[in-house]
Amino acid sequence: MKKLPEAEQELMMIIWDARRPVTRNEIEEKMCSDRNVMPSTVLTLLSRLEERGFVIKEKRGKINYYTAVREKGPYLKETGKKVLKNLFGNSLSVFAAALYGGEKLSDAEIDKLQSFLDEQRGAKGPEEPENKL
Repeated sequence: MKKLPEAEQELMMIIWDARRPVTRNEIEEKMCSDRNVMPSTVLTLLSRLEERGFVIKEKRGKINYYTAVREKGPYLKETGKKVLKNLFGNSLSVFAAALYGGEKLSDAEIDKLQSFLDEQRGAKGPEEPENKL
């Protein structure tokens, strides 16, 4: 699955998060408020998403509703793996350092990360120290 351009990806995140068919107007309401995007641009992006097989369009009266065809989880997983590989050499520790370099993690973020690491350790068995995050 090919990574979507940023603008199309933004629309897909809105559609996925809605978990129901949405209209162009609903999508525009959820878009980043600092972006001044024309309705015709949103329609163009939706048409591209339809052509790529990410959404289907259903006409109800005079209004089009857009529904996600592809699932969010597999898309994020594949896209995330590509970013990790291409930008960070498949290193989670380099990735984490780049994201949080110089910033303090909240206790909640640390707890979630630790929980994830504990699950991974249990699923794979003990790791060598040099393979730790």
